[in-house]
Amino acid sequence: MNRDPARRAVVTGMGAITPIGNTAEDYWQNLVAGVSGVARIRAYDASGEEVQIAAEVKDFDPRDWMDFKAARRMARFSQIAVAAAQQAIEGSGLEITDANRDEIAVVVNTGGGGLDEVAEGERTYLERGGNRVSPFMVPMLSASMAACQISIQNQIRGPVVTSVAACASGVQAFIEAQRMIEHGDADVVITGGTESAIMPVAFAALANMGALSKRNDDPTAASRPFDAQRDGFVFGEAAGVMVVESVEHAERRGATPIAEVLGGAMTGDAFHISAPEPSGGGAARAMQRALRDAGVAPEEVDYVVAHGTSTPLNDATETKAIHAAFGDHAAKLAISSNKSMIGHTLGAAGAMSALAAVLAIRDGVMPPTINYASADPACDLDYIPNQARRGEVEVAMINGFGFGGQNAVAVFRALE
Repeated sequence: MNRDPARRAVVTGMGAITPIGNTAEDYWQNLVAGVSGVARIRAYDASGEEVQIAAEVKDFDPRDWMDFKAARRMARFSQIAVAAAQQAIEGSGLEITDANRDEIAVVVNTGGGGLDEVAEGERTYLERGGNRVSPFMVPMLSASMAACQISIQNQIRGPVVTSVAACASGVQAFIEAQRMIEHGDADVVITGGTESAIMPVAFAALANMGALSKRNDDPTAASRPFDAQRDGFVFGEAAGVMVVESVEHAERRGATPIAEVLGGAMTGDAFHISAPEPSGGGAARAMQRALRDAGVAPEEVDYVVAHGTSTPLNDATETKAIHAAFGDHAAKLAISSNKSMIGHTLGAAGAMSALAAVLAIRDGVMPPTINYASADPACDLDYIPNQARRGEVEVAMINGFGFGGQNAVAVFRALE
């Protein structure tokens, strides 16, 4: 594929608000150390519920990142996204001015948006009457509002885009950002994913579906991707944002790129509203097409940040898909799931994976899959069990597979 080398998309800044750290570097250090962010739910009293554990963000005060008035007009998923974006912008050294604000885009995706605001608004209406419902509730709950708030807070006037693709949303953001850079739609894209929906009705619905782990008495060991004893995922919240820009733009302003976003692909299973297609064919096609789009051969990939949810169906199906996409090279891949530590952050999951991929490339270390104790014959690959592993990472892939059969895969590379 012939691409303009000046329009290569590179990462120059990172930010994160997560269950194991409220900066990208804190998140990374704890991820490499195998620290779990799963605990008993603090957002509401879950003591009588079937599921009582979650991976919640801790010690986050939105007023550290925005004024009180602005914070009051944002749902939590927007607050944490604005904070992560601010970190990424500051870390990249990007100055947003009248000269460049029209050439900067925002692409921040989510799965549920401000669902918590719907629940809160309904409660207020029933208990206190319609005249007490916030006039800001509708814009607060909109899935696009995290991206819009990043645009507003930073006076960014380029394209503002949100795609909702369930658990594939965060990966899609990086595919979109790379394509916008390549096609000249923007010189810089503030991109990532965000999710915050720690609320009783969401947990009840997912528990009734059988999707969540019920290891209430052992929270830190509850999320165990690829392990034979996995019993479901742990619901998490997080935001991860990166500054992605053309290499020409980065060089012109003296920025130091960290890694390159090579490309990606999306496919559909056309199978079921929540279960993955059993053969893994859709996921395998997404990986194969992502490799083709990135111009990378399967044997060039060193590390895969797996979707790895810790559900019986997903982990076995993803393993099949990796075998199908990589052939003999599958056995040589290093694979891990950060969901073992931060839970499944849904629309933010791909952004959490992208951070892990880029930082693995930067530091030459791959975080582990913790809580791996017993092998499952259906999951027969190298999942970096329990301890981080040092090793050069030239090319990393991230997987995101969402409800409804939405598959997204992106590829990152060390700078040449």
